[in-house]
Amino acid sequence: MVSLKNIAAACGVSVATVSKALNDQRDIGAKTKEQIRQTARSMGYFPNYSARTLKTNRSYNIGVLFADAARSGLMHDFFSAILDSFKRTVEDRGYDITFVNASRGGEHRMSYYERCRNRCFDGVVIACVEFLDDEVEELVNSDIPLVTIDQVFQNRTSIISDNASGMRDLLEYIYSLGHRRIAYIHGADSAVTKARLEAFHETATRLKLKTYPEYIYEAEYRDTAAAEKLTCRLLELEAPPTCILYPDDFTSFGGMNAIRQRGLSIPKDISIAGYDGLRLGKHLDPPLTTLVQDTERMGAAAGEKLLELIENPDNTHVEQIIVPGRVYPGGSVERIDPEQ
Repeated sequence: MVSLKNIAAACGVSVATVSKALNDQRDIGAKTKEQIRQTARSMGYFPNYSARTLKTNRSYNIGVLFADAARSGLMHDFFSAILDSFKRTVEDRGYDITFVNASRGGEHRMSYYERCRNRCFDGVVIACVEFLDDEVEELVNSDIPLVTIDQVFQNRTSIISDNASGMRDLLEYIYSLGHRRIAYIHGADSAVTKARLEAFHETATRLKLKTYPEYIYEAEYRDTAAAEKLTCRLLELEAPPTCILYPDDFTSFGGMNAIRQRGLSIPKDISIAGYDGLRLGKHLDPPLTTLVQDTERMGAAAGEKLLELIENPDNTHVEQIIVPGRVYPGGSVERIDPEQ
């Protein structure tokens, strides 16, 4: 079995230097670190994780609590993209991830907190769950290092997409193309929905854009059937909107079905816009106009902050990191005469 001593001899450095390089410590130069790692790989070295756990008092395992109401799991494009970025960030630092689930029956049932303690997780990231659930609150109020995504707790670091400025920028863009009858099918009640809805109304007021009650509806996120039904309702109005905003890109697909089933063309007859920035939207005809959320940065920030909490808790403070998005013009919103 290859030891640190063998690697140190091959590289002409001390055992301590080899240990620091393999544990990605920052007081080793990048060139030396890479040379030691390449030598270790070529010699067939594999770290003894049990020994490392005993030495560092860490499991090098991070829990991921992710359970959306629609049970879409990793098919939830927005959160799966964030978690992919998070996974790459922590794996680059030698950590593994494990999804957290709670036993839901039997005498050995465990809560989220008990499951995390049982697995000896060094930290936990929470995304897309029922944040008011008692078990989630128990975990949030525990002593386990933890970061939340798209939900704010006063005692925890959170990574938030800038939903307010995102909606503001998207509405301003649509307004700039001449639209004055703009409908908004927003998501179900949540902190994200509230931020977007408030920004929608505040921006409309500033632009002197009239918001008609019959143009505002609610649908669950990712519910294409509801979006299709509500789009039909909007199209049946005596004065239908010239543009419809959907709560997310996936939901907009239901709206497209309703529009095209009536023989209407997007965006010639009616414009639409989504929210999220799914890659699939760019391949539609026309490409979907949307607000692209920076999932890469959100996932990386969650990983970086959680590792800081784990590795340097005394010098890490609770903070809210707001990540801006950007409008992707696409081609699903047509420029029209404001008087239309």
